[in-house]
Amino acid sequence: IFIPLHKGADGFLSDEQYKKFYWPTLQKVMVGLIENGCIPLPAAEGGYGSRLDVIRDIPKGSTLWMIDQTDMIKARQALDGIACVVGNVSLSMLAMSTPEQVKEYAEGLIKNANGNGGFILGNGAFFDQAKPENVAAIVEAAKAHKY
Repeated sequence: IFIPLHKGADGFLSDEQYKKFYWPTLQKVMVGLIENGCIPLPAAEGGYGSRLDVIRDIPKGSTLWMIDQTDMIKARQALDGIACVVGNVSLSMLAMSTPEQVKEYAEGLIKNANGNGGFILGNGAFFDQAKPENVAAIVEAAKAHKY
């Protein structure tokens, strides 16, 4: 179940406000989905660096977190053994960079964010403005990596 997390990013709410008002309800929704056989896919749009310790409070192995602008290595480490992380190739990169730059970035993510599994290479947010050749570069990087 895709859950875009509008207004949950760093800087929109203080950490205290996030913990008091935002996370408790989101956590209950996600746990309810999990208990009913669904897999939540919350999209952490924007930066979520200060939220990483909070979002660990979910049943292990039950969610995929789409990571947009948060350092993917830190997100992967924070959620290691708890959730799978997806994404991190930014819309700006997909729209403005060369295919070579995108492929190099994607290869770096594969090398540094994979850890013991639990990482899926992909876009960090919607890619409606992406160059097709840059989307193809992500696919090429993924196909070149042997698990």
